[in-house]
Amino acid sequence: MPEIFTSPLTAEAFAPFGDVLEIGGEPDKWINAGACGRYHDRARLDFVDGQAGISLFNAQPRSLPYEFDLVERHPLGSQAFLPMTEHPFLVVVAPDEGGSPGAPRAFLTAPGQGINLYRGTWHGVLTPLHAPGLFAVVDRIGSGANLEEVTYSERWWVREG
Repeated sequence: MPEIFTSPLTAEAFAPFGDVLEIGGEPDKWINAGACGRYHDRARLDFVDGQAGISLFNAQPRSLPYEFDLVERHPLGSQAFLPMTEHPFLVVVAPDEGGSPGAPRAFLTAPGQGINLYRGTWHGVLTPLHAPGLFAVVDRIGSGANLEEVTYSERWWVREG
């Protein structure tokens, strides 16, 4: 069974797949009479049509090592995952190779990080590592087939790197 090892989630390493949503540096502006720093427009939301919607997900926690064979993508819209706890979660992504997912990569988030997956990015299922697995998800709401799933011919193991 093939193995991959987790890497810390950084903007540079994750750039081919999406945006890392986190606070860093000085705010773009101060609001609320100077009591709140706004880090403005941090994700590239991208929808073919439809509209952005916010849904709440409650995923069952998993643990490392983690075994998987299923990835999916959303060809009509980006998808952002914003954890509603301070716990890390596992992010599995794969490059597109001619319409099929290539070799996967795995990232571990740090507390306070979320992600925005670019439209068409192959990714694993939502994988919190602690309960509760609560997430706000910003994605496309609209008609049309916006889910493609692929099962790898072999199962993969994700181990902490």
